Amino acid sequence: MCGICGQIDFGDKAASIEKIEAMTKALFNRGPDDLGLHVHGNTALGHRRLKIIDLSQRARQPMADNQLGLTIVYNGALYNYDALRSQLTSKGYSFFSSGDTEVILKAYHAWGPECVKHFNGMFAFAIAHRDSGDVFLARDRLGIKPLYYARTNKSLQFASSLPALLTGGDIDTGIDPVALHHYMTFHSVVPAPRTILKGIKKLPPGSTMMVEADGTMTEDTYWDLSFVPGPAQSAYQFEDWKQLLLIHLRKAVKRRLKADVPVGVLLSGGLDSSLIVGLLAEQGQNNLNTFSIGFEDVNGEAGNEFEYSDHIARHFSTEHHKIQGDATIVLPEMENCVLAMSEPMVSHDCIGFYLLSKAVSKHLKVVQSGQGADEVFGGYHWYPPMLNATDAVNDYAHLFFDSDHADHAKAVHPRFVEEDYSLGFVMNHFSSPDADAAVDKALRIDTTVMLVDDPVKRVDNMTMAWGLEARVPFLDHELVEFAARIPAEFKIANGGKHILKEAAREIIPPKVIDRPKGYFPVPALKYLRGDYLEFVREIMLSPRSVERELFNPAFVHQVLEAPDKHITPLNGSRLWQMATLQYWLTMHRI
Repeated sequence: MCGICGQIDFGDKAASIEKIEAMTKALFNRGPDDLGLHVHGNTALGHRRLKIIDLSQRARQPMADNQLGLTIVYNGALYNYDALRSQLTSKGYSFFSSGDTEVILKAYHAWGPECVKHFNGMFAFAIAHRDSGDVFLARDRLGIKPLYYARTNKSLQFASSLPALLTGGDIDTGIDPVALHHYMTFHSVVPAPRTILKGIKKLPPGSTMMVEADGTMTEDTYWDLSFVPGPAQSAYQFEDWKQLLLIHLRKAVKRRLKADVPVGVLLSGGLDSSLIVGLLAEQGQNNLNTFSIGFEDVNGEAGNEFEYSDHIARHFSTEHHKIQGDATIVLPEMENCVLAMSEPMVSHDCIGFYLLSKAVSKHLKVVQSGQGADEVFGGYHWYPPMLNATDAVNDYAHLFFDSDHADHAKAVHPRFVEEDYSLGFVMNHFSSPDADAAVDKALRIDTTVMLVDDPVKRVDNMTMAWGLEARVPFLDHELVEFAARIPAEFKIANGGKHILKEAAREIIPPKVIDRPKGYFPVPALKYLRGDYLEFVREIMLSPRSVERELFNPAFVHQVLEAPDKHITPLNGSRLWQMATLQYWLTMHRI
């Protein structure tokens, strides 16, 4: 796990080493163990290393193979690299390192852009061709690893984080009205390739891009998700699906033990993280380090789930660590938390993951985490109504959106009132093949879009802020492909994740399986009171926020006067949503 960056100049001018140095400095937290720079002709590459696989200097990046004429910078973890190494060795390739980076480099030489189809893992990488000056960019199927880029007439720059690109200058930092619509309407999800800034894009998940030396850019999608069962699967009964699911789960968790350092677990106390602990214990992991965080209760809403995480820790005899957060800890760290965001993220648990990662990083470099199970196995409350939906697009929007287009128009400054971009995006996504039922359309958009640009992004950003690698077994692409083909009624029955719960009964105690569904609660950021409300008020009424003219001033004052009356359908604070965007822009000097 690392931070990568680069620049490709489209003219005769040599790439700027100064810009690469500035970007790698901004990426320091993603890879505090080492720094590497490489410049050749029109291309400059930078790398910040977090040593996880092959801790030796042989695995340093940028990694060049002079015989092949290729140089790579790579962020991620390839779990099947041993098998691929054997396959490539049989083709005549020899290796000078023992990690996964060189495997990707050789796989690209052997199979070209199709190499990504051979990989199981999370990755974002760039491979530069020495002789042609072309650069190949790729991102994993489910977007677990980020890859941002900024294109001008003269060059293209890319990096693991959006703030790193800002250090290079020459970027249009105007607010993208389409992205703003998504942020305010589509539950703060801004789908790729857009970001909140006009001048910065992100490579979509499951995509590659070839950037030629003259600036020609060719993007290709190498993966999509089908909800159509195969011929043999059509005859499966519930028990067949359940037993095959256990096989996939065990494989996914075992794969993510591949490391040359110890691996722990972020244990929330919910089904998903508890199941990971149980599966690891089943595979003989002893003295496993587990970590939980909780916050103060507000307005009758509990701020921790220690009852359940403690139960799992005792049951499996883990080395358990608990962190208690309150206003004295949360507010002083909020600035650094927002600075760690590549894009503004409204979810309350960003600060939870930030503080948890800070504590975990004192003990470990790698953890497994339960993100993705709700989207993949139908754990959210809006899925059951979609079973009988007659108008899939509008029914989904009614259940999931934070507001409709009319309310968006009241909230933002008039200059941002344009089309209903978010409804149009959902309509286009739902029209794609291989997901016929309304509930499958909802599961697909949540797995391939919402999950990528909300839960997965926040976990990556908050863990990497502390040089911590988070691995997500529920997003093993083979598991996700299998789960998509499970009949929807097996997934969303009995309050959601039914088949996952039934599979879990063979692994973990029922108290955690049959509990009410919980989240990663930070109630103080939902029900804004006292110091929290004053903190937000200062942000929203600051001269810089007012000068940006993002929001309708009358609406801002209305929400400030009665924040509890502006709770979104998914139980978020509208005021916190607006304040997070303003604060993020201020922290990044936009």
